[in-house]
Amino acid sequence: QAMQIAFFHWGFHIWAIYGLVGLVLAYFSFRHGLPLSIRSALYPLIGDRIYGPIGHAVDTFAILGTLFGIATTLGLSVNQINAGINYLWPQIPISVTVQIIAIAVITFLALFSVVAGLDKGVKRLSILNMALAISLMLFVFAVGPTILILETFLQNTGSYLNNIVERTFNLQAYSRSDWIGNWTLFIFGWTIAWAPFVGMFIAKISRGRTIRQFVFGVMFVPTIFTFLWFSIFGDTALNLIMNQGYTALIGEVQENNAVALFRLYEQLPLSAIVSFITVILIITFFVTSSDSGSLVIDALASGGALHTPAWQRAFWAILEGVLASVLLLAGGLGALQTMTIASALPFSIIMLIAAVGLWRALVIEGHRSQSLVEGLHTRSASESVPRSWKKRLKSLLHYADRDSVSQFIATRVTDSMHHVADGLKDSGWPAHVEHDPEGCRTWLEILRPGEVDFIYEIRMVEHNRPSFAYPEMDRSREGDEHHYRAEVFLRRGGQAYDIYGYDDQEIIADILDQFEKYLHFLHISPGTLPWNMAEHDEMLQQPTPPEDDPKPVGG
Repeated sequence: QAMQIAFFHWGFHIWAIYGLVGLVLAYFSFRHGLPLSIRSALYPLIGDRIYGPIGHAVDTFAILGTLFGIATTLGLSVNQINAGINYLWPQIPISVTVQIIAIAVITFLALFSVVAGLDKGVKRLSILNMALAISLMLFVFAVGPTILILETFLQNTGSYLNNIVERTFNLQAYSRSDWIGNWTLFIFGWTIAWAPFVGMFIAKISRGRTIRQFVFGVMFVPTIFTFLWFSIFGDTALNLIMNQGYTALIGEVQENNAVALFRLYEQLPLSAIVSFITVILIITFFVTSSDSGSLVIDALASGGALHTPAWQRAFWAILEGVLASVLLLAGGLGALQTMTIASALPFSIIMLIAAVGLWRALVIEGHRSQSLVEGLHTRSASESVPRSWKKRLKSLLHYADRDSVSQFIATRVTDSMHHVADGLKDSGWPAHVEHDPEGCRTWLEILRPGEVDFIYEIRMVEHNRPSFAYPEMDRSREGDEHHYRAEVFLRRGGQAYDIYGYDDQEIIADILDQFEKYLHFLHISPGTLPWNMAEHDEMLQQPTPPEDDPKPVGG
């Protein structure tokens, strides 16, 4: 039960929050050239007003949330650092004074790191962090109950996935207690406060990734690592309690959970060395949290600027330490938890608005992409012979009727295909042209035994007439609601562009463009493919489209 709750608190929900903010920042900054700032997510909703008071307010809430989130982390971390130092050197007491000194030391180290910059300071400390963390994890995995850890990792992961929906909506409505507020809501609020910080980091390292890759990487990779970490340390402790009789660990955890990890090390080899490394690891972890958090806050406060003065970055690092000290003196852990949830509340609303903005931007982009590939195209994306601008303009504004397109396919298209077929035959390629007047289509076909056939077909396709077309015509007249296009179909299906109005040379050029792609496909394909497609009518048979979709005529 304890492991499942830990998985729930630090699993997909945490990384979904980080991932949402990271995706918003990355998408609007790298895709649309907007500032690397939370305000950019509102651009689809309010446009250029993101550069005004509304945008400033959004970034201010993000700054406050990050500031109090990092301050809370510093306050909680020094509690464990103090416990570790007291464990190693009992003459140093566990007290607020020692914890304030620890905050000062962490802030001082972070100050040097943040002034040194991203590459010289933050990067080196981060590498040290990961090396120490992975080494410590592998050590406990090796000397602990290795087989049990692997078994419980799989079992607890399965239980987590099985109960994730129930736990997500469990608010303990029938059993009122402070537990959900002190743990679940606090952890999620803490995560929301950290979201601008972690989200910006994720965004910066994700440039060039697709949204699918981004979501998979953010949701699964860190979650699996977190589950491994909890399984190695948590199940090692549970094994001591349940299987080796070390039940005193339960009372020690309840008395002071900050010292629990060091009590665990007492039951493992090299406990003093491992405890010292752990204290160093905790310090370096929170030094990197402070310095990188200062860089993020500085970037948000500077409107997304990537390069700012060193004194400005130092100011935020010092402010984080001062704020953590003040909260610790004012009310200890309770004050830290309250401030975290309070700072996370306004930013959670901003996250919802940002999600709406992102959704709207993606819908707009989807429509734009669809219009590029399925809209009223008048040319192929790879058209090798540029058409005159007057011809293109005419084809864009002219919506042909059925008879015009039918005659175009029967005469000009068919004649052009015969010219190409004759040239192919002269070069030893068996090609022939067929015309189907009832189906209003003509195709050029090359059949090669043992290989995929080449088919270039022009079909008449019926479309609903756009609302802006034919404004001078009486829309009540029968037949006015449709227009017709001469669209290209290949072996793999329709290509969603129209060649009506092309002259002979343009049609031939388009055929050769597609034939060139076909030759390249034969070149890269691994020999004879495991299918036979000799009958192009079967292959090109299209399913019945929805009522509003374009429909091939007569097919």
